[in-house]
Amino acid sequence: MKLKAILICLLTICVNLQAQTSTPTNPVILNQGNITGKVIDKRNNEALPYASVTVKEDGKVISGGMTKDNGSFTVDNLPLKTLKIEVVFMGYKKYETTITLSTDAKSFNLKNITLEEEAKELAEVSIVKEKSTVEQKIDRKVITVGKDLISAGATAADIMNNIPSVTVDQQNNTVSLRGNENVRIFIDGKPSNLSAAQALQQIPSTSIKQIELITNPSAKYNPEGMSGIINIVLNKNSNLGFNGNLNTGVNFGKTPKFNGSIDLNYRVNKFNFYTTYSINHGKSFNEGIIHWDKYNSTEDYNLSFNINPFQKNHFTKLGTDFYINDKNTLSFYTIQSISNPVARFINGVDYVNPLTPDKTQVQNSTGKEKNQTYNLAYKHQFEKPENTLDIELNYNLTTEPENSVFTDENGNLLKTNNVSRDGKNFIANVDYVSPLNETSKIEVGLESRIDGTRNKFILDGNYDSDFVFNRNIQSAYGNYSSQFGKWSYQLGLRLESYDVNGTFKKVSESDDTFKDYIFTFYPSAFFTYTPSDNNTFNFNYSRRVDRPNMEQVNEIRQWTGLTVEQIGNSDLKPQFTNSVEANYTRKVKIGSITSGVFFRYINDDISQVLTTNPYDSQKQLLTFTNFDHNTEYGVEVSGNLDFNKWWNTNFGVDSYFKNNKGIIEDRNGNLVEKEINATLFNSRMNHTFKLTKDFRVIWFTMYRMGERSLQFTNKDMWKTDLGVRLNLLDGKGTLGVRYNDVFKTMKSTFHSSDPAILDGTFRWESQTVNVNFSYRFGSGKNKALDRKQREKNDSQGGGMF
Repeated sequence: MKLKAILICLLTICVNLQAQTSTPTNPVILNQGNITGKVIDKRNNEALPYASVTVKEDGKVISGGMTKDNGSFTVDNLPLKTLKIEVVFMGYKKYETTITLSTDAKSFNLKNITLEEEAKELAEVSIVKEKSTVEQKIDRKVITVGKDLISAGATAADIMNNIPSVTVDQQNNTVSLRGNENVRIFIDGKPSNLSAAQALQQIPSTSIKQIELITNPSAKYNPEGMSGIINIVLNKNSNLGFNGNLNTGVNFGKTPKFNGSIDLNYRVNKFNFYTTYSINHGKSFNEGIIHWDKYNSTEDYNLSFNINPFQKNHFTKLGTDFYINDKNTLSFYTIQSISNPVARFINGVDYVNPLTPDKTQVQNSTGKEKNQTYNLAYKHQFEKPENTLDIELNYNLTTEPENSVFTDENGNLLKTNNVSRDGKNFIANVDYVSPLNETSKIEVGLESRIDGTRNKFILDGNYDSDFVFNRNIQSAYGNYSSQFGKWSYQLGLRLESYDVNGTFKKVSESDDTFKDYIFTFYPSAFFTYTPSDNNTFNFNYSRRVDRPNMEQVNEIRQWTGLTVEQIGNSDLKPQFTNSVEANYTRKVKIGSITSGVFFRYINDDISQVLTTNPYDSQKQLLTFTNFDHNTEYGVEVSGNLDFNKWWNTNFGVDSYFKNNKGIIEDRNGNLVEKEINATLFNSRMNHTFKLTKDFRVIWFTMYRMGERSLQFTNKDMWKTDLGVRLNLLDGKGTLGVRYNDVFKTMKSTFHSSDPAILDGTFRWESQTVNVNFSYRFGSGKNKALDRKQREKNDSQGGGMF
């Protein structure tokens, strides 16, 4: 760097000395020319901004530039010679011409240069890729969703069960990342008040662009979520003109379920408008049975479940980007999610003792759940590359009412429940990134997060209880990253003030209040070693927290059956996790393979337990408690391989090991300490066979080994799916058919010895046929805008995440 600066200074001095000793007429100025012009679309005569203009002399590039928003350009300081001009814009045929500049004609106006759309390029800029890809980055694994994953089903939940490291409980859509359910779901880099189950059911698979698995987030991210963050990035493009994608499908199980979505985008001048709308409509069937044996008690029973929810989900995202100029962008979007669930839950008890009368409870529930998100963002690009300022405001509203009527098997009214759940969430953040030199940069940010939730319970038309829960989180972070040789690193620290309070009120009882305040720090460190283009090693560490959420601390009942009900525990403490992991990515001729290992140490582990119910002696209580501590470690291998032109594979294998220690209730009703060592194993493999240019066959298999916890042991699961996909209408249309769980092997089976001998089995509509059709329309001309950088920043989140 010093030598380069000295040479530049010497050259400048020489030029100045020559200018002072030469004749008044400067030959350099006299021998400079320029060209001007405007680039437009041949089809509609619209201007094409950000097209590339290149000037060559004798085959060598000597100058160039980009067109402005109105398509015009000017290239100065050109020699007075014969020059070749090339104009390139993605999705169009290249324009070439030759001009001559001379002392008599120093300026040349190319006037309107019309570019013609190149049809063969259109397939390369289609919205959805043929196959999914997995890429390991410094702090995340990025799965770009292709048509093979979209054909897995209608919703995000269907896709999640087909990607490495993630499992989704098909009964309740509980998400696990690396075998742990303490994971946060983000949408476009933003946390939402939607639960994981709601988000996965309401987001259509066809609207998902990428899924990012951030297993060890840096200090830049919100530290909540022991196992990390799953960020769902929705489709959003900046194609010129009007573009869209239409999808429709039917999932055939016991009853058909319809799904449909449409993505629209319109880019004109300095504005880009985009929207997504989807609907999922249909009835599902779930059934299960649990045998309860209190060690030969006379009141042993078989507990049956029959759950038939009817869902009508609407999901909309509407947004716009305003490109004020080359340095400033203003963006706004809103997400509106509406669900009208109608559920019928039949719970029966068949007692072993013939003298004890059997019971049946029928619960019919209705509600209108609504989630609203409003996001306003401003981005400023400074003169230096990668020197940016981002300001973002995010406001979220959630309402989840439940109206339930409980009857016996003869239709006689037992009771009514009316439950309201209302939540508000506001997040404001500022992020600033500045390069210090060519190899290092700093990132700093501030975040303010305010959460408020209220839950009210009306029993038989009369007020019974309510719960108010408020959180105030203020934080600041800083990251420093640098590169030297084949090594690069990032060191970060996040400081956070956490203030929470809640009040539980119940008829005829004293108010129960709780408060907690914690000021702590969360360090992170990332190191990358790249000895060659084909080998990359990543090492990282972070400290994270899992704070009790509304469901876990809320002492209003979450759900109730004849023998079991769920209630929260307001005495829960946050759990803290220290996590270390290492990854190695190897690029080979036929693809890439990533392998990794991780280790976690968890204090005050929050887990679900089954105990005697102190509020109702006729029922068991499903609640939450803090266990002492546990450790988790594991190994993962995933990759994408193209064995030849007609066969490619996306696979993932992982194995986890847990050491859990805590206190549970034994068969005699005593609290005892228990410790277990558990092993988990999962494998997935997705094969795509290209039989012809437009016809594909897809074969998916998965296996999940049984899992032990302190109270329950789950047995293993496996399934295989078969599908076909056909490209139609010159590649713009795709028809897919998928047969899920061909051998109908999927079911959840579990066992427990305490507090009683429990043997349970649950089944759902795993064997289905999914038929999906998608069609892309519009100009299909991709615009080389700074929007790509904007999308990259969106997907990586801001200071508040």
